[in-house]
Amino acid sequence: MKKPASVKTKKINDYKIDDMSQSIVSEPYESYGSYLQDPIAKRTIGLMGMQGKHDFAQIKNDNDFINIIRNGIPKQAMTHLMDIADISLVEMAGIMHTTDRTLRRYTPTQKLPLDQSEGIVAMAMLYSRGEAVFGSMDEFREWMNTKLQPFGNKKPKEFLDTSLGIGMIMDELGRIQHGIFV
Repeated sequence: MKKPASVKTKKINDYKIDDMSQSIVSEPYESYGSYLQDPIAKRTIGLMGMQGKHDFAQIKNDNDFINIIRNGIPKQAMTHLMDIADISLVEMAGIMHTTDRTLRRYTPTQKLPLDQSEGIVAMAMLYSRGEAVFGSMDEFREWMNTKLQPFGNKKPKEFLDTSLGIGMIMDELGRIQHGIFV
């Protein structure tokens, strides 16, 4: 779309805004292909123990996780996350809506189904964010195991079995990060 010669363009937060009666936002100046890896994405990969693995090498941000989820996350990623998050196999089976026996049957490199893979990535993102907000994984794990009023006097860990529950925990982390206590 060619703009009229009388329209001025100004830069606001790395976006070009055409100064017209209606603001039109153009693409960012930087190429999408040259962006750096988001630290949360990098830490998410680390929490799953997948750093250096071929499938995970190209992940730069949340969008890049979609193909990995569709192809399946190896069981070893779940096991690594369980160790870091201090979640037992029985707890993980409840979170993944399956049995502990089923989870034990997977080999370490066997890929989990899409819904379970998505749950593992969502949990790793949550724990990555929680570690960043609280400053340490120990402090975040303690918070996850504490009955809290915003969760109806339940532990946040009890909400890990649904995407809505993970979203509620993420929202609460955002409030904590910005000093908003309800």
